[in-house]
Amino acid sequence: MPRDSAMTQSLHLSLGQHARQGMKPQMQDFHGALLPEGTQLALKGAVVALADGISSSPHARTAAEMAVGALVTDYYDTPESWTVQTAAGRVIAATNGWLHGQSRAVATGDPDRGFVCTLSAMILKGSEAHLFHVGDSRISRLSGESLEPLTEDHVSGGMLSRAMGVSSELRLDHRRVALQAGDVFLLTTDGVHAHVTGRDLRAALDRATDLDAVAEHLVGLALQRGSSDNLTAQVLRIDALPEPGSAALGDEASVLPLPPLPRPGDEIDGFRILRALHHSPRSHVFLAAAPDGSKVALKIPASEIAESADARRRFLLEDWVARRIDSPHVLRPAPLPGPRSALYGVTEYVEGVTLRQWMTDHPNPSLDAVRGIITQVAGGLRALHRREMIHQDIRPENLLIDASGTVRIIDFGSVAVAGVEEATPGLMGEMPGTYQYTAPEYLSGDVVSWRSDMFALAVIAYEMLTGLLPYGTQVARIASRRDQMRLAYRSACDDKSAVPLWMDEALARALHPDPLRRPDALSEFLTSLHRPSPGWQAAHRRPLAARNPIRFWQGVSAILALLCLFLAAQLSG
Repeated sequence: MPRDSAMTQSLHLSLGQHARQGMKPQMQDFHGALLPEGTQLALKGAVVALADGISSSPHARTAAEMAVGALVTDYYDTPESWTVQTAAGRVIAATNGWLHGQSRAVATGDPDRGFVCTLSAMILKGSEAHLFHVGDSRISRLSGESLEPLTEDHVSGGMLSRAMGVSSELRLDHRRVALQAGDVFLLTTDGVHAHVTGRDLRAALDRATDLDAVAEHLVGLALQRGSSDNLTAQVLRIDALPEPGSAALGDEASVLPLPPLPRPGDEIDGFRILRALHHSPRSHVFLAAAPDGSKVALKIPASEIAESADARRRFLLEDWVARRIDSPHVLRPAPLPGPRSALYGVTEYVEGVTLRQWMTDHPNPSLDAVRGIITQVAGGLRALHRREMIHQDIRPENLLIDASGTVRIIDFGSVAVAGVEEATPGLMGEMPGTYQYTAPEYLSGDVVSWRSDMFALAVIAYEMLTGLLPYGTQVARIASRRDQMRLAYRSACDDKSAVPLWMDEALARALHPDPLRRPDALSEFLTSLHRPSPGWQAAHRRPLAARNPIRFWQGVSAILALLCLFLAAQLSG
């Protein structure tokens, strides 16, 4: 239903759908939609999709049903932290792979008999629509009395040039469209859009408020005008958009009160406070006993932080992130015995020291010790990166080493979650991290990615090996990409350092000012810390004459002697 206001706490949509077999002997179109509510709508969005199977195939209906059904269901099983493009793209690619496999099994060499269909889908999240499209079904937006095509028909010579199931490699169009309250979108198969116009849609909307009736009217109109194909129409209206900055993680941030700072013996939701552990301008951390007797760390935001709605959301996002990561190298959240009555977070309690303290206690660590710690941190980072999360504040103070030597990432206050940022732009606020470990692209305005975390990890490795920072204070003075490219790396090899040249080359590459010049994976960086890269070996391979001149000249003499013997034998013969 339309809303009195164009802005609300969440996205509001109206949808009408209708499909008919028409004049064809079989129905080969398929359509579907899922319009969830609450947090699922905020973090994953709503899905509207249709598909049209090719007429020549007996498997067309199955293909269309599979393409739409998989997207509408499997998309919601992907991590909430993923962007729409990543989540939907992977689901559609997997579906295409299945369809192509079935096509090869039943119609080798003849795609016209295979599991082939078009697909046009909209995923609406926040104030944007993500369009995914392949084939000649269509997505349009009503503009006045005209239909503005938002997709391109993939047709060549009267035949589909792209479709689901034709090839193992799918060329899928993806487009992002900004939404406005009152926008009307029309999704159609070619049996409809070849015969109706924007004027028809506008007239139908003026006569009826029931969008199912509008979709049915358009399908009937196409039939009257001679459509001989299957017919499917979906009419979608944007009734209201979420307010800028509205929460994507639920209402807890706004409704939970800030608890008073507890004293030993006090209880909060069954957690009994034992003693204070740490406090900073951002938060207060206490050691507490959980209802089952286990020890936990209970974190309460500082009162100044709690006064900001965005800061409260950021605080709860820390707990949200921790509950979606499963890694021995990432601090685990503690179970909640019930709903929270106040604003706090709770994690496992780990006895240990920060990497900063460890570095003070071990000023000259072995190469193996450094590699072991860096490898563990990289394991935690990979768990975050697989969920499209960037930590953004990797530094020695945020790494904890327990008595067994296990390293954990312990702070998620600056984590960027791609899927949440997509739903609530601007939630990050000011630049995260600490200048000494911050990748230069944060300051220059260049693209930030998982490589920015790798930069911070390489800074830590460099500091552990040398006691210094690779760029000193240069990074803090960056104001442009030009400044970024002027950074001058200081070699880790000197009289006091046991760092081999090949490892210095590995560090220099991971610390390159240009993110695209860094390794293509964390695993590649780790490997380069253990052994010289093939590129380094090729560039530093010396000839035998330089490496062992005595052996070189012995070899030359032996060859000359053999040559003389051969020539003497030829002359005597």
